Amino acid sequence: MRMLNLNTVFSVRHRAACLRNDVPLALQARRHYKTTYGVTYPNKVSADSSVKPISKVMVANRGEIAIRVFRACTELGIRTVAVYSEQDTQHMHRQKADESYLVGKGLQPVDAYLNYPEIIAVAKEVGVDAIHPGYGFLSERSDFAQACIDAGIRFIGPSPTVVQQMGNKVAARKIAVASDVPVIPGTDHPITSFSEAREFVEQNGFPIIFKAAFGGGGRGMRFVNKMSELEDSFNRAVSEAEKAFGNGAMFVERYLEGPRHIEVQILGDKAGNLVHLYERDCSIQRRYQKVVELAPAFNLPITLRRMLADDALRIARHVGYQNAGTVEFLLDSQGRHYFIEVNSRLQVEHTITEQITGVDLVQSQIRLAEGYLLPELGLTQERIQVNGCAIQCRVTTEDPAHDFRPDTGRIEVFRSGEGMGIRLDSASAFAGAIVSPHYDSLLVKVISHAADMPSAARKMHRALQEFRIRGVKTNIPFLMNVITDDTFLHGTITTQFIDNNPQLFKLSPSQNRAGRLLQYLAEVMVNGPSTPLPTNLKPPYAEPALPTLPPGEFTPSGWRDLLLEKGPEEFAKAIRQNEGLLITDTTMRDAHQSLLATRVRTYDLARISPFVARRLNSLFSLENWGGATFDVALRFLHECPWERLRAMRERIPNIPFQMLLRGANGVGYTSYPDNVVKRFCELACFNGMDIFRVFDSMNYLPNMQLGIEAVGEAGGVIEAAMSYTGDVSDPERVTKYDLKYYLNLADELVKMGTHILCIKDMAGLLKPQAARILVGELRERYPDMPIHVHTHDTSGAGVAAMLAAAESGADIVDAAIDSMSGMTSQPSLGAIVTSLERTKLDTGIPMQHLNEYNDYWEQTRQLYAPFECTISMKSGDSSVYKHEIPGGQYTNLHFQAHSMGLGSQFSKVKERYIEANQMFGDLVKVTPSSKVVGDMAQFMVQNNLSAQDVEDRAEELSFPQSVIDMMRGVIGYPPGGFPEPLRSKIVRDQPIIEGRPGASLEPLDCEQLKRDLIEEHGSVTDEDVMSAAMYPKVTDDYLRFFKKYGPVDKLDTPNFLMGPRIADELKVTLEPGKTLHIKPLAVGDLKEETGEREVFMELNGQLRTILVKDKEALKEMHFHPKSREGVKGSVGSPMPGDVLEVRVKVGDQVAKGDPLIVISAMKMEMVVAATVDGEVRDVAVKSGMHVEGDDLLVEIQ
Repeated sequence: MRMLNLNTVFSVRHRAACLRNDVPLALQARRHYKTTYGVTYPNKVSADSSVKPISKVMVANRGEIAIRVFRACTELGIRTVAVYSEQDTQHMHRQKADESYLVGKGLQPVDAYLNYPEIIAVAKEVGVDAIHPGYGFLSERSDFAQACIDAGIRFIGPSPTVVQQMGNKVAARKIAVASDVPVIPGTDHPITSFSEAREFVEQNGFPIIFKAAFGGGGRGMRFVNKMSELEDSFNRAVSEAEKAFGNGAMFVERYLEGPRHIEVQILGDKAGNLVHLYERDCSIQRRYQKVVELAPAFNLPITLRRMLADDALRIARHVGYQNAGTVEFLLDSQGRHYFIEVNSRLQVEHTITEQITGVDLVQSQIRLAEGYLLPELGLTQERIQVNGCAIQCRVTTEDPAHDFRPDTGRIEVFRSGEGMGIRLDSASAFAGAIVSPHYDSLLVKVISHAADMPSAARKMHRALQEFRIRGVKTNIPFLMNVITDDTFLHGTITTQFIDNNPQLFKLSPSQNRAGRLLQYLAEVMVNGPSTPLPTNLKPPYAEPALPTLPPGEFTPSGWRDLLLEKGPEEFAKAIRQNEGLLITDTTMRDAHQSLLATRVRTYDLARISPFVARRLNSLFSLENWGGATFDVALRFLHECPWERLRAMRERIPNIPFQMLLRGANGVGYTSYPDNVVKRFCELACFNGMDIFRVFDSMNYLPNMQLGIEAVGEAGGVIEAAMSYTGDVSDPERVTKYDLKYYLNLADELVKMGTHILCIKDMAGLLKPQAARILVGELRERYPDMPIHVHTHDTSGAGVAAMLAAAESGADIVDAAIDSMSGMTSQPSLGAIVTSLERTKLDTGIPMQHLNEYNDYWEQTRQLYAPFECTISMKSGDSSVYKHEIPGGQYTNLHFQAHSMGLGSQFSKVKERYIEANQMFGDLVKVTPSSKVVGDMAQFMVQNNLSAQDVEDRAEELSFPQSVIDMMRGVIGYPPGGFPEPLRSKIVRDQPIIEGRPGASLEPLDCEQLKRDLIEEHGSVTDEDVMSAAMYPKVTDDYLRFFKKYGPVDKLDTPNFLMGPRIADELKVTLEPGKTLHIKPLAVGDLKEETGEREVFMELNGQLRTILVKDKEALKEMHFHPKSREGVKGSVGSPMPGDVLEVRVKVGDQVAKGDPLIVISAMKMEMVVAATVDGEVRDVAVKSGMHVEGDDLLVEIQ
């Protein structure tokens, strides 16, 4: 339907010509419209020929409504004038007007728009002949309307008398009664004191509602249902009303529960003509502010629709209403309607009435103010018809996930939803706009129009889906839930719709992956790497070349296909029936743990995975998960280890995955409740893990039994591992770890139900002759049991040891690809394969494919140059047979000694390691027991202690906590226990744990942990819960990091570690078919006032700017402290605003939920409550202070 726009094509030039020729402008415009559009108007201008054209309109308002009026004026050929506060200097409404003038200099932001003497003075000075008040601010102030008239300026709205009558809810109520329109019980005059409110309650009871007597829009409105809340609610309502309308007087009425809120749009002229433009349903409200509006009202009986319209016109006729207005009603569940108020102004939701009727309400207001009559404008009741349905959604900068907390800041990205049937009314909706804390949070009004309500809802949903707003949070996810809700689409909506439908708050938040990644890259560009780089070596900015694979090539079958088909038992039998030697490739975990500090990222592992699946399918397994990778992935690489497992499983469906499980310690460094270990194994299997190498750092069988049971119950393949130490080939060596020990240990593991028996030689102590003896004896004792041997190549004899093991009956050995092998890593995969070619143990792995695989890892290893072990370690070390330091730990200790300038003392560290091990009773040294021995060795070196010194002074020394915990039995017991009296001297009066440590632990409440994580971080997975169960703080930090910076695992390694170089373009593939093109342009100078730098980038060809705090510069600057992230007792400001009231002082005891601080922002007051029970230790703000988001308010101990 075409809007009735009187001057749509009536040009300014034609208008000027009419004025020069003394032809009445309005008459010429009307004739022009008639000849152009065929609309018939009477030739007579008006009944008394008193039309006075308006040539210049000021809008005494801001934001989208000011722009809406400017557009209407421009179409009518009328010049426009804006006023703006100091805070709105950069606001769009100022730029949309022909002229704009500053008002309210030195005043508070809202007060500037309430300062009507200055506004009128500016209007007179610049020749304004009419003022449009918009909505809010001065729009319902009768004194303002009168002041305009007194100054000789037309007020585009009702007469001052009507504004006064309608703006006073008590007076309006009396008019309704006089007009024979039903009303709700309430006060018959405005009240200003709490005693009056209490008196009303005593007479009428609860529930009640406070309403601002001189304004609307939900400001100054409070529902109260308890006497204990009455005074505080009254004070808050008065305070809000004073700020919004300049008058805090209240109207009190009984609260009607669960009504519909229906309003009728009316227009009136000076001759007494009145029309209605049908009704709008505004029932979807929150805190008495409308969220979604519909026109016409859905499921409204036709008789009731007529009654509402008739009553609205009856009230308007009673007061001689002129111009636009809205009469509002509540409908109870019986269909009875009650008058509540008249808004003597344009409403925010006027747009949907315009859409269904085709009437431009703003232009109609202006024409009525000029003196036109409704019939002259073609606005007679019979001509006003409803065409279809329209819906308006108010997109605000509020966070529905946090009680609609207002958000402020700069809009980094703005992309709107548009298209057929969509209208957008906005002001600050553009990239770069600053959302101020001083005004309403409305960002853009989205209006959909279609033939019927379901169609309009579908258009609205599509438009909301298209929006991309970054930099500030919005309520769009909530609006989308409303628009698709079944009750909204098919039921009857009441004002309790939001409260009664908690599913509306099950939000699907925007991913904003691109924006978060840009923030990360900018952060690294300004502040350096996010993960500590231990050396000054830098990775090359080059992506390793991948071996070529034909597109669409079929993935051949592998050992996993057999496992999935037959199950673990038959899988184990098939291993024994295999003729050649099987290989587990450790490149993807243990190799880089030993050589590159476990820093290899999922990005580089996933890239080579398709090649492994297609060309190395004969591998027995890939050791790619568990152990230190779990901790490091979360802590340093900022990526999810579970996602790594899923990503690799998707790309390698045919080769079994293998992991390290530290028995009762899971993938952590301490004991956990039994249900945690079992749940971990379930989730690992579910996400793609197959073989679990179960071990214990002391070969403590009770710990191993729990792990074995957990894997068996989860359906995984059990590979029970004997951690090897000592030397079974040396008959003269006195040790408890002799051949008999290992054979007895193997007996117990076989009884526990292992599918595969493993020798885990974590330090590389298994000499070739020892391998022959131990493997030979095990093979003879267990001819049907698969044997798997793992070693490290620290001594350089790893290949020889593995060949000896294979010749003695081992079925599987561990090896790493050549470029990732040797020293503290595993033996060379290529060397083992070539050594066995054309023998009965031939592995069947083509060397050509291994060479291609090796080329990739040779290039990839260079990307991790900052973590390269060869910086300090140039060769293997045969003295490992003496000190017995495990491979990965040897690398770490060696690097630490050199980085601290103690490289020359590393031999002393090794000596002390030997002594510490003997003091503890000769341990099997593997994580976490090896870490304890290492901690003790470093403690001895740092304090210049010998073993004798430690034993002599044990009662007075402050031992490392890890040593104390081990001696208490926290990680289990070695064969023969810990030596006395040293143990007692170290433990002192701390409790001893007898038996398996985890046996005494209460089961973890995983559901409660999940609820806690959801409360803290929003949506989490079961895998996140399990990560938090084992690494609480590390997981918490990771989830915070991910929320802020997004999927950084999608970045290539040089850009992740070092950040991008200026002008280099990088591509980031988020998922198949979604690729970001990012190009850094520049890093700006330091902003002295904020300590920030602006980073300029292009994202998919569009300019983006990111503000980053310069951490180095901030050390020299002073700002208000921020609340401590993750500390519940550290209470920060939920939004920028002004502190109105401080309700606590230092030393006060508070309970969770008690009010602490009252903050005002966006014309709304918010009470900040205590987050925990405790004592107030610090109050960081005072009344009147301005605070930014997350500024510290109160610290609670």
